[in-house]
Amino acid sequence: MNKISTATLSALFACSVTGAQPALAGDAEVLHWWVTGGQSTAIKVFADAFEKTGNHWIDTGVTGGDAARALGTSRIIGGNPPTVMQFNTGKQIVELVNSNMLNDVEDVATAGKWRSFLPKPLTDATTFNGKFYAVPVNVHGEHWIYWNKAAFAKVSAPDPDTWDHFFEAADKLKAAGIIPLALGGQNWQERLLFDATVISFGGPELFEKIYRDHDEAAIRGPAFRKAVDIFVRLRSYVDAGSPGRNWNDATNMVMTGQAGMQIHGDWMKGEYYVAGKKAGVDFGCIVGGPGEHHVFTIGGDVFVFPKTTKPEAIAMQKKMAEVMISPDVQVAFNNVKGSVPVRGDVDTSKMDACAQEGLKVLNTPGQSVASVNLLASPNLAGAIQEHISTFWNTPTMKPEAFIDRFVEVMKTTPDK
Repeated sequence: MNKISTATLSALFACSVTGAQPALAGDAEVLHWWVTGGQSTAIKVFADAFEKTGNHWIDTGVTGGDAARALGTSRIIGGNPPTVMQFNTGKQIVELVNSNMLNDVEDVATAGKWRSFLPKPLTDATTFNGKFYAVPVNVHGEHWIYWNKAAFAKVSAPDPDTWDHFFEAADKLKAAGIIPLALGGQNWQERLLFDATVISFGGPELFEKIYRDHDEAAIRGPAFRKAVDIFVRLRSYVDAGSPGRNWNDATNMVMTGQAGMQIHGDWMKGEYYVAGKKAGVDFGCIVGGPGEHHVFTIGGDVFVFPKTTKPEAIAMQKKMAEVMISPDVQVAFNNVKGSVPVRGDVDTSKMDACAQEGLKVLNTPGQSVASVNLLASPNLAGAIQEHISTFWNTPTMKPEAFIDRFVEVMKTTPDK
């Protein structure tokens, strides 16, 4: 029997599933968590392209990444796997591969020459023992700041390209009755906000020292302490309705002018796209957010192929991998999703201003870094995330105590 940790099943009964049906010959059931307006529009690009091959896409949308991954894992164990399922780019799939719960698509990758156009970090994140076990579909920047240009014009605020400008704008917005910073109050969103402050002061070097090297001196150093102090200061610019809020609801607050800014991942742009908003006209964007370093934090999504011996299902898995990474589909999907293509051989010249800025920074040596999901195990990343969330939601906790506990968590949590 395949072994899998019970922790991965913890969110199973909290999920909301739509459209689940048993997969038939020529059908592919795709389990994913892209259920917001922008996300649904983006995944429809994949669905439409797949159906053009003469096959049938069966959509199983689940609210929340943890719930979707838990449901898919339990179905594999139970002998009723979806044909294809979504994961984040990184170490989340290692346990499934090691437990022999996934099929590889190495033959598709070899025929399509994936290694010739995929960035090495993506190849490394999706290959095990020399074989591809996942198809990467996008490169997301996990840390951006988006702002409502009309709201900024109303209060004569500067673009939030530095922390000084950010706080000047935040104070003007607050005085005008506009929420300065929209935040989805969930632990993973609070961790994204904290990590954005860390990178803004320490750049890729500090980020890697912390999450990859577990460097105590770096955690106790001046750049990390500056980030903690900024993180504390940000609390006063977030509204009382933040706790429990979904990220897309926070994005909508900025789009509608209820709030001025959001520091989050570039998947925000998918919501702007659906609402008909234009980059550089209705909203501004800066990769990495305010600060000394404007860094592209490489994250993203992959689709994996649950273990099956059914020839029809295996054929659909291979076809899905081929379709998702094809050049035209990559450009169309990422233009809607807010991310950039995984392929370095496609024409991105018609993508919008935010995508162009992201690509420029991504392709500049020394201005990108792998996300936490690529640097740390789900076990360690989860423990750090919970600690950051506790600190954010406990105003009485002093920065010194937060740093001490951060070091302790890093030392005592197995990174595997």
